[in-house]
Amino acid sequence: MAPSPGTAMSYALSDQELEQFHRDGYHGPFDLYDSDEMERALQAMRPKLIDTRQGVYHQGNALSGSTNIASYDRHLDVDFLAAHVTRPEIVDRTTSVLGPDVLCWRTEFFPKYPGDEGTDWHQADNFANVGKHAQIVWPEDAQFGGALTIWTAFTESNIENGCLQIIPGSHKTMNYDENKVIEYDADMINTRDKDGVRRGFYGYDYRQLQKDPDWRPDEANAVSLVMRQGQAVMFWSTLMHASHPHSGRTDRMRLGFTARYVPTSVRVYPYQDSLEEYGVEVSLAKWGNVLVAGKDEFGHNRIVDRTVHGTPFRTR
Repeated sequence: MAPSPGTAMSYALSDQELEQFHRDGYHGPFDLYDSDEMERALQAMRPKLIDTRQGVYHQGNALSGSTNIASYDRHLDVDFLAAHVTRPEIVDRTTSVLGPDVLCWRTEFFPKYPGDEGTDWHQADNFANVGKHAQIVWPEDAQFGGALTIWTAFTESNIENGCLQIIPGSHKTMNYDENKVIEYDADMINTRDKDGVRRGFYGYDYRQLQKDPDWRPDEANAVSLVMRQGQAVMFWSTLMHASHPHSGRTDRMRLGFTARYVPTSVRVYPYQDSLEEYGVEVSLAKWGNVLVAGKDEFGHNRIVDRTVHGTPFRTR
């Protein structure tokens, strides 16, 4: 039913959709942009994305190594991405699950180029996995853990070019211990087969975090999330997810963009002033959460105002 004049469209999950989400751990795919609209936005953004000097983790902000995590958190300097993380189609769905007061604490680009390996099966609860510290900490009495991820297909995403895979219902059991040691080795990228599929985790072997070294995910129940350009899917970060390899039979990259959301009660980066991942350490001095819905009544997280076009960083 169309909304009455002057009434904003609501994209909140229905009771049935919410029940399905809690059962399966994901919702979608759903439409965010027309394909042509997404392509125009991508082409307009491309010069800004290539020029990382305005990003919060650019080379001048690096504490060690080269900044191969420069694609993190570009919503903090690219206006289209700032608008994207606050779109009602996204925010209404996240508040359906997380409640009225919600932060976007991280965004990431996930490109997959012709010939690239698939991504390891993995889950993320506190996101300590490839770093030294828990990056998000829920209250002790919380019903949930992890983060809500919105994965948007900035290009067409299919099996040939390396689309997402998920295992419905797998968010209810954590098969990994993110506090175990996982070793970074850039030479592992694009070099290993796992159960007959070329997979890796950006220089890590995610199997090193398994609670049971002999455990294997039940890929017979895996679902491939084929999406047209401009569609998105929402899932718990604790849901078992991976991606297919890029077959190389098309010369176009696959580009996904993730935005991660938590309630304002969650503490983000509570134990660190820098981020160390993938052989790189960067300062968090210019980083901040974006309040996308409601109020922050806790005050234990840094907030960045990205709601007004051209507004410089304002933090508290």
